[in-house]
Amino acid sequence: MDTITTGAWMGHLGRGLAPRELQCVLKVAQGFTTKQIAQRIAIAPGTVEKRLASAMFKLDVPRRAALVAEAMRRNIISPLCIALAGLIAMHAVIDDTDPIRRDRRAPERRTAQVRIVRRADALELYA
Repeated sequence: MDTITTGAWMGHLGRGLAPRELQCVLKVAQGFTTKQIAQRIAIAPGTVEKRLASAMFKLDVPRRAALVAEAMRRNIISPLCIALAGLIAMHAVIDDTDPIRRDRRAPERRTAQVRIVRRADALELYA
């Protein structure tokens, strides 16, 4: 099965959408507008609207956000960060002696104390 990779998203062909429809859906998932999509894949903005309308009809959704969500639910598109997180997790399991990897402590909370002190100083100045 073929895939299309666009930015941080991967789309799978043969799961209900035509290649150009899938390409437009991937661009929508990245947050591009119709004009930006048209410029990036070198087609007219009207054609982008038609491709997205066709994809929305095929997935039976009324809006672009719902289109992306339904495509993810049906495993037509998926973010690459999931695959990257899996690779990082596998690397951590395989090689636990990595000198670059170290545990971090949470930073200390000092902002509340500073604010209280400043308010007390301000009250003394006006008194």
